[in-house]
Amino acid sequence: MLRFAAWRVLGAVPTLFVLVALSFFLMRAAPGGPFDTEKLLPPEIEASLERAYHLDEPLWRQFGRYVAGLARGDFGPSFQYRDYRVSELIAAGFPVSLKLGALAMLLAVAAGVATGAVAALHRNRAPDHAAMTAAMTGISVPSFVMAPFLVLVFAIHLDWLPAGGLSGAASYVLPVVTLALPQIAWIARLTRASLIDVLSSDFIRTARAKGLPERTVLLRHALKPALLPVMSYLGPATAALITGSVVIEQIFGVPGLGRYFVQGALNRDYTLVMGVVIFYGVIILALNLVVDLAYGLLDPRVRHGD
Repeated sequence: MLRFAAWRVLGAVPTLFVLVALSFFLMRAAPGGPFDTEKLLPPEIEASLERAYHLDEPLWRQFGRYVAGLARGDFGPSFQYRDYRVSELIAAGFPVSLKLGALAMLLAVAAGVATGAVAALHRNRAPDHAAMTAAMTGISVPSFVMAPFLVLVFAIHLDWLPAGGLSGAASYVLPVVTLALPQIAWIARLTRASLIDVLSSDFIRTARAKGLPERTVLLRHALKPALLPVMSYLGPATAALITGSVVIEQIFGVPGLGRYFVQGALNRDYTLVMGVVIFYGVIILALNLVVDLAYGLLDPRVRHGD
């Protein structure tokens, strides 16, 4: 297991380097620059700013300087948030995005697995059709449509929940539910398909032949192997929830990392955008590693070489 983890970490290094290179050169290829404003700066001031941030150097030298900084854990200074390092902005915004994503994932797993299990146990009957119809709706309706709809219903018409901001526990409800709905739908579909397959396996028929109650068969024998496809999905899904909250944070006025990312992209804040992209890339690689290691815990038939 330890050798497998070490090989996976080493294998992630080239992927991370490609991500750094792509984010660096694509940002430099985008039109405009970090110091472009509606009012033109005097040439000597613009030249001084570019010299201070090393933007007057050749691209290959800028890239080498940036990679050397990353090796020291330094994402560089922000071009737009003066007197702030990118690492400081990430440290300020990421806990909010992480909390939203974690709450949404907990809700998605609980509701998705329960919905998928009910659908599998009532295959081709009314509960199954209702659950899968709801799941398809959750997948089809994008978050930027669902979020204003939920605000309109629960915040404006019913006045049950705050429309935005993070002023208390109630203010988390709408953004968390909005983030979780598509994931609930996907997890429900995965759970249903996997559980139907597991319930038709020989070891399940053996457990039933021994006279075990259906509840015991489901919870002790069928559910764990049925969750393997869900576990595979949880790695990228968790990263997608944390990283995909950009639109949700904008709609609900949440001061998370997504808002910094959007503002950095609009203002051509090279280091901020690259720092967020690389930071999220590391999270995705780490989550995929955790999911691979968790396979052996869920299914004893899965073993990684020692």
